[in-house]
Amino acid sequence: MRITTVRRITQAFFFVLFIWFCIASTFGQSFWQLRGWPVNWFLQLDPLVALGTILTTRTLYSELLWALATVALTVVLGRFFCGWLCPFGAMHHFIGYIGARGRSVREKIASNRYMGAQRIKYYVLLVLLCPAAGAFVLNIADSSTLDPLSIACILCILAIAAAVSHKAAPDSRRPITVFIGLAVLWVAAGYFLKLDGAFSASLLTGLLDPIPLVYRSVNFLLLPFADSSFHLVSAAQRHYAGPWLTALVFFGALVLNLAIPRFYCRFVCPLGALYGILGRYALWRVAKKTAECSQCRLCDSRCEGACDPAGRIRIPECVLCMNCLYTCNEDLMGYNTFRSVSGEIVSPDLSRRGFIAAAVCGIVAVPMLRIDGKLGQNYDSALIRPPGSLPEPEFLDRCIRCGQCARVCPTNVIQPDITRAGIETLWTPGLNMRAGSSGCQMNCTACSHICPTAAIRPISLEEKLGRGAFEKVGPIRIGTAFVDRGRCLPWAMDKPCIVCQENCPVSPKAIFVKESFATVRDGNLDDAKISGASVLLSKPALQPNRFDSGDFFVLVQSGDVFARTRIVSNSQNSIILESPFSPEPKAGDLEKIMLQVRLQTPQVDPYLCTGCGICEHECPVSGLRAVRVSAEGESRDRKHSLLLK
Repeated sequence: MRITTVRRITQAFFFVLFIWFCIASTFGQSFWQLRGWPVNWFLQLDPLVALGTILTTRTLYSELLWALATVALTVVLGRFFCGWLCPFGAMHHFIGYIGARGRSVREKIASNRYMGAQRIKYYVLLVLLCPAAGAFVLNIADSSTLDPLSIACILCILAIAAAVSHKAAPDSRRPITVFIGLAVLWVAAGYFLKLDGAFSASLLTGLLDPIPLVYRSVNFLLLPFADSSFHLVSAAQRHYAGPWLTALVFFGALVLNLAIPRFYCRFVCPLGALYGILGRYALWRVAKKTAECSQCRLCDSRCEGACDPAGRIRIPECVLCMNCLYTCNEDLMGYNTFRSVSGEIVSPDLSRRGFIAAAVCGIVAVPMLRIDGKLGQNYDSALIRPPGSLPEPEFLDRCIRCGQCARVCPTNVIQPDITRAGIETLWTPGLNMRAGSSGCQMNCTACSHICPTAAIRPISLEEKLGRGAFEKVGPIRIGTAFVDRGRCLPWAMDKPCIVCQENCPVSPKAIFVKESFATVRDGNLDDAKISGASVLLSKPALQPNRFDSGDFFVLVQSGDVFARTRIVSNSQNSIILESPFSPEPKAGDLEKIMLQVRLQTPQVDPYLCTGCGICEHECPVSGLRAVRVSAEGESRDRKHSLLLK
C-alpha cells in the first residue's frame, strides 16, 4: 500500500474522530454524549495552545502535556500533524484536490510554486505570540525568583529571536540588538505605566490557530445547521451569535483552496508556522536521493505545501503529503534521514524589517486594545462570563476561543461575543439570557469541566451553590438581576405579572414582590349600586370577563370606612364579587366605588441573586426584557461588587 493511501486513510480517520468529538461535546448520558470522551484531544495536541498559555500564565495546564508529544514527533518526522492529523488541513487538502481537477500540469505547477507571501504566516505567529511573550517578560521583571519553567521559556525566546535575526542578517548584530532593546523598553513601560492592565497578557492565538478555529466553526455553524432539520445532536434548534463572521472566516478559508491549494496552511496558519520552525531540523525529511533530475517538475504539480521539491526543497513548508514520491517518474524522491542532494532551505524566508515590524505590532497590540479601560472601571457590565470564569485579565490569558463551553451548555445560554468588547474578546464566551431554552441552570457545571485551558476553572456543584464547605463563602455569582420599572408590567402599566418571582430558582427567592392596589383607568363607578354580592351599573360600560383573573377588586368608601372585595366575573353592566360586603354599605353613605387591580411589584434582593438569568429568560416582555442581568456583583472580581461588605 502506498504511503499516500495510508495518509488519506489517516486523514479521514482523524477527521471523523474530530467530528465525533464535536458531537460528543453534548451534555447528557448517552453513549454519543459527554461520557468520558476526550473531546478536547485535538486542542491538547496543539503546541500553540500550550505555548500561549505558558507565556501568559507561566504555567502549563496538565492536560496540555499532550502537546509535548506533538513537538517531539515534529522534531523527528517533520510537519506530520499538518499533512496527517489536522482536521482543518484535511478539509483544505480535499477542496484543493477538487479545485485542481481538470487543470493541466503546467497550471498545477504554477499554483503550487513557492510564493514569497508564504512568509506571512511566520509574521502572524510573531504578532500573536508577542502580546503573550511581552507579558511573560513583565511577569519575570516583577518576580523575585525565577522558576525553571520561566528560565526555560526565556532561553527559548532568546534562541528563536537570535536564530531568526541571524537568518535575516547573518553578518549583522543589529536585529537582535533591536529585539532586546524593544524587550527592555517593554519591561520599562509596563513597570512604570499602570494603565488598567494594558501592559499585561492577552492570549490572541485562538483567533487564527486552526484547531480552535475549526472547533468553533463546527460548534457554531455545522452542527447547528444539521440540527435545524434532523435534530441529531440537540433536541431543539441551537442558535449562536455572529454566524456571518464565523462563516466568513471558515468558508472563506476553504473556498480559497479552489484558487491555491491549502491557501490557509501556506499563507496564514500560525500553527503551521510553529511546526515549520520546530521541523526545520527534522531527522526524517522528504529529499532527492540523486542529482539526476530531468526537471520535469511533476513533483511540483502535486506538492501540497509549495515546498519546491524539484529544486532546493524548503523544509519548513513541507507538510509531508508524500505526493512527490509517486509523481516522480524517475523515482528520485524519498523520505529518509539524509539531506536532499539538490540542497535544502531550512529556515523561514523572513526579512529583518518584517521581523521587527511584526514584533512591534504584537507588542503594541495589547495597549492599543485596552486603551478604552475595559479591564478597569469602564468594564462592560453586559458581558457576563460563565460560572467559574477567572477574573477578566486572567480569563483573557487563557481563553482560546474554541467554543467548547458554548457547545456543551445544555440551555444554549453561552454565546460567542462578537461585537461587544472588540477584537480581544472576539469569540470568547458570554451569557445571553434571552437565548436558548433557559438561563444558567443552578445544577449545571458542564462548561467548567470542558474548558481545555481552565479559563473557566473546574467547579463542583457544592461550590456553585455555596453549600457544604463553601457555605461561608456563598454561591458563585455571575451577576445581578435588575428590574427596569419603565418596562415592567406591574410597575409601568398596572398589569399583574409575577413571572420573574415564580421562576426564580433561588431558595429563599432572590426576587420578592410588594403588594399594592391601583385604580384602573376609568375605574371610578360613581353611578353604580351594590346589591348583595353584585355591583350594578346604570349602563353597559365594561368589557365582559375582563376582570375575572382574580387580580381585580372593588373598593368602596363609606364615610371613613374602606372595604375591598375580589371580583369573580363581570358582564357589560354588572360585577359579581367573591363575597358581599359586610356590613352592606347603604346607598346614602357611599362616597366612592372603584375598580382596582392588585399589583405585585418585583424587587431584587442583591444578597440572594446569583445572576442565573432565568428571570430574564422567562420575562413575558418580548424584546428588551423588563428584568435583566448585569455583571455587577459577580463574585469573580471584587471590583465589580455591588454591595459594601
